[in-house]
Amino acid sequence: MEDLLRIDDRLNPDQRLIRDTVTSFVTDRILPDVADWFEQGTFPARELAPVLGELGLLGMHLEGYGCAGTDATSYGVACRELEAGDSGLRSFVSVQGSLAMFPIWKYGSAEQKEEWLPRMAAGEAIGCFGLTEPDHGSDPSNMRTFAKRDGSDWILNGAKMWITNGSIADVAVVWAQTDEGIRGFVVPTDTPGFSAPEIHKKLSLRASVTSSLYFDDVRLPSSAVLPEVSGLKGPLSCLSEARFGILWGVVGAARACLESAVDYSKTRVQFGKPIGAFQLTQEKLAWMYVGTAQASLTAFHLGALKDSGDLNPRQVSFGKLANVRAALDIARQARSILGGNGITLEYPVIRHMNNLESVLTYEGTQEIHTLVLGEALTGLSAYR
Repeated sequence: MEDLLRIDDRLNPDQRLIRDTVTSFVTDRILPDVADWFEQGTFPARELAPVLGELGLLGMHLEGYGCAGTDATSYGVACRELEAGDSGLRSFVSVQGSLAMFPIWKYGSAEQKEEWLPRMAAGEAIGCFGLTEPDHGSDPSNMRTFAKRDGSDWILNGAKMWITNGSIADVAVVWAQTDEGIRGFVVPTDTPGFSAPEIHKKLSLRASVTSSLYFDDVRLPSSAVLPEVSGLKGPLSCLSEARFGILWGVVGAARACLESAVDYSKTRVQFGKPIGAFQLTQEKLAWMYVGTAQASLTAFHLGALKDSGDLNPRQVSFGKLANVRAALDIARQARSILGGNGITLEYPVIRHMNNLESVLTYEGTQEIHTLVLGEALTGLSAYR
């Protein structure tokens, strides 16, 4: 499909190479099987993680420890091409790099970094991020998971929910209340008292591992604490990193739906001509392209701000809110163009559409990001 606005012309040679490399990987290794994974509710993370590591995609925007050290726009472009394959694939890479590796890289001790980051960058170790709880999603300040000092150790109790990679992870970055405020803990998942049952019966992000985490008197040494951060600043900064990947990634999902709808409209014949020749269909396709292009321009602009060190969380909220809603609308329009075929996994549209329902909610619901922008515009907080 032609890039009418020539948006990708702004990519430099290194970014083009990353784009083309990830696109080839998705085309060769993901698209032939992802519909089956979605239908079966499986994701071959252990098989794919070393390949993703070899491609330099895990923690790619971080420096050192075997990480690629790319610029932010390169990371965004990679997320876009990964999510053109499936949101579950981009979620795996995003959680590994932005939610599990980033807090260790940013706030961890030298020992924590050396122990985990090289293996995670190579895909030899998988990480997860524990913040959301069964009763506290949008309000993490009231989390119930608690860590209590016991001599030089910590005893961790509580539960987390909707955790990507949870039951396959080797390490969990867990945020908990303490008598000293909220702290982050690096928790090896083979620690006694830790369990991570997988969540089943999902109708969204089925090609992704989603779990609960339970901590039953999990004893951790003092060296498990992330030493360089306390309070909500820690987990919220990680979420900003991951949301940046989301606002890029959903452009890929939207583009995949648009391309599928365009191709279908040129071959599906009704009333003696392709449905793409009808005005109603062309109107839908035109607005779908406008939405995809606008989301792409937003992503590029925020990427430039991040690369210059000027990106702030409110701008990330704008991108996450606007781009996910645009992508979901485009997926729904594509589904209507495909008619009955739009609900089958022979085409990618219903898979992307269902996945985007989760992306709309996770890492900040549309309501929360709406209120972030409302507060930015009025100076008045509507959270409480």
